[in-house]
Amino acid sequence: MDFDHITRPLTDAEAKAEAERIIARTFQPEAPVRHMPTSFRDNTPLPAYGDTPPVHQDHKRVVPAWAAGTAVASIGVGAGITGIGCGAWLVLQGLASVTLYGVLMVTLPFAGVAMVATAIGGAFSKVSRSVSKTVYEGPVTQNTQINNTNNQRGMFSRTRNDVR
Repeated sequence: MDFDHITRPLTDAEAKAEAERIIARTFQPEAPVRHMPTSFRDNTPLPAYGDTPPVHQDHKRVVPAWAAGTAVASIGVGAGITGIGCGAWLVLQGLASVTLYGVLMVTLPFAGVAMVATAIGGAFSKVSRSVSKTVYEGPVTQNTQINNTNNQRGMFSRTRNDVR
């Protein structure tokens, strides 16, 4: 092979000859065409009955760790949200079936405890009233003193009322 043209520039005659050679080779009408197969068809006849023998197929699927983790996490989140939704549905179904009698039955023990506590408190109140009766007697003096101070200067004013 001649590699001299790589290290030195071509002369005008060499460049013209190289260009003509490239053009002649490119535009030849009988240029060989290479046909590459893009598909394959097996024309062997299929058996009329019975099982077809297995054909080995390479299976090399590579899943990144982050993709597998994301898939597992999304399944877990979906299952958790479904559980929360079912729980909310059950609570709302229970609240939808509330009746007045149901509310009264639930609050009846609380009302009974409150009634007993009120009765005991009333009994203690009567007992304490009969034991101690304090009456205060004496002069009462009431003094009321009002101081109004008004300071007005310019457009700002302040009024202060002290009641003692």
